Amino acid sequence: MSVSLSANEAAEAPVEHQAKRYAGLTAETWFRILAPTVIGVLALLGWEAVVRINEIPPYLLPGPVSVFQTLIREWPSLSVSLLITLQITFAALFVAAALGLLLSVLFAQSRIIEMSLFPYAVILQVTPVVAIAPLIIIWVDDIRIALLICAWIVAFFPILSNTTLGLNSADHNLTDLFRLYRASRWQVLRYLRLPTAMPYFLAGLRISGGLALIGAIVAEFVAGTGGRASGLAYRILEAGYQLQIPKMFAALVLVSLTGIAIFLAMSLISHLCLRHWHESAMKERR
Repeated sequence: MSVSLSANEAAEAPVEHQAKRYAGLTAETWFRILAPTVIGVLALLGWEAVVRINEIPPYLLPGPVSVFQTLIREWPSLSVSLLITLQITFAALFVAAALGLLLSVLFAQSRIIEMSLFPYAVILQVTPVVAIAPLIIIWVDDIRIALLICAWIVAFFPILSNTTLGLNSADHNLTDLFRLYRASRWQVLRYLRLPTAMPYFLAGLRISGGLALIGAIVAEFVAGTGGRASGLAYRILEAGYQLQIPKMFAALVLVSLTGIAIFLAMSLISHLCLRHWHESAMKERR
């Protein structure tokens, strides 16, 4: 006796394997959101409990409640500093992305140029920015441009190296096919190499987003600028000199949250650019 599915049963069969959704999100997505959230809440509660039970003074270790209250109270000054740091960070990230992409394309077109210039990019990457930041600040009159250069140095190499790797990772069989059809170098670059390098470029962009913020903070520490045109690093130094430890923690929280937000924004951009055609962002079909 043969067993067969009716037309309706066959149509409904794939639906049973689809992941159930709760409030529009799958169970796996909810787990990815809730698991780190629960861990973070438990850590904050434990931190607050340790501070209160041991009666640790705020100038040694403030609790999360004290840090949050300070963040609300000092928001007018911290928000201005945050905006200045963000301006430097995103300007450095934009310059790093544009210059890194252009140089990567140049390297892909000429092996001689790549072998001649890439070692200097490596030297620039492995040199600690904190060591060369004082020289840059001395040589450049405009402090904003000096901070931008320092942040750019940190953010530049991941985009350059990742994109260069992506451009050189084009399938050799497809490259031969393009040559067989007598495609120009521009056509090979546009229709083969650049699409192949797109995931690599976006991966480098995710890395460089956080590095640009780190570079901006380090450069601000070295510069030690004051007044209204001061970033978050100066607020941290200022709070440390005045033993305002809750304010220091509040500024550190802003730096961390900003770094997380930049990473999430870059991840979202990567997903939106790749979700319709690249395997890394497409949903698994079962």
